[in-house]
This record gives sequence, structure tokens and C-alpha cells, in this order.
Amino acid sequence: MVQTDVPQLSRECSGWREALRSYRDEFNQMKNQLQQVAGNALSKEHLTDLERFQNQLHIQLINIHDLKQSVKNHEKKVQFEVSAKSGQLSEDTYADHEHLYDEYQYLEHTLEDLRNGLNKYVSSLQ
Repeated sequence: MVQTDVPQLSRECSGWREALRSYRDEFNQMKNQLQQVAGNALSKEHLTDLERFQNQLHIQLINIHDLKQSVKNHEKKVQFEVSAKSGQLSEDTYADHEHLYDEYQYLEHTLEDLRNGLNKYVSSLQ
């Protein structure tokens, strides 16, 4: 595993948290958009799709929150190790960082897929 410096880890964590906040805001807007669509007369198929997208948005907003909290806790662990161990991070901390990066990428891919599906759904209603 390549050792990276603490400022780089902190920058990455900050970037992930900022991106997750942006996703949260965007997906809350999509949730509101779906609530407006729900007021229209929709076919049974469209109502089924609407409910599925509402559920997916709810689940992904929870996933965004959970990952954001995990990143925040990881940042705290990094700062603790920096101060307690003269700037040395454990291999576990580096491994945790890599794992969070993988989780972030997976979630980002999932969110992109949901966004694309939702945009197609809303377009089909117009």
C-alpha cells in the first residue's frame, strides 16, 4: 500500500464530504420534484415507478448520511492518531481510508444510475 501524507487524506475526506452534501441537496430536490409529480393523474405503472423512485431516494439519502458520518469519524481518527502518535498513522487507518474510498465510489456510481433513471422517468411524464 502506498503511504500518503495526512494533509492529502484530510483533503480527500473533505472532498468526499462536500460531494456527499451536494448529492444530499440534489436528491432532496429530486424528492420534492417527485412529490409534485405525485399530485398529477398517473397510470398504475407510473405510480408504481413513482413509489419505487421515492423509496430509492429515501434509501440513498440514508446511505449518503451514513457514509458522510463514516468519513467524519475517520477524519477524527486520523487527527487523533496524528496527535497521539507523532504524526504516524496505523496501517489500519490507511486501510480504512481505502475502504471508505471504495464505498464512496460505489455510492457515487449508484447515485448516478438513480439520477439517470429518475430523469428518464420525469421526462416520460412530460
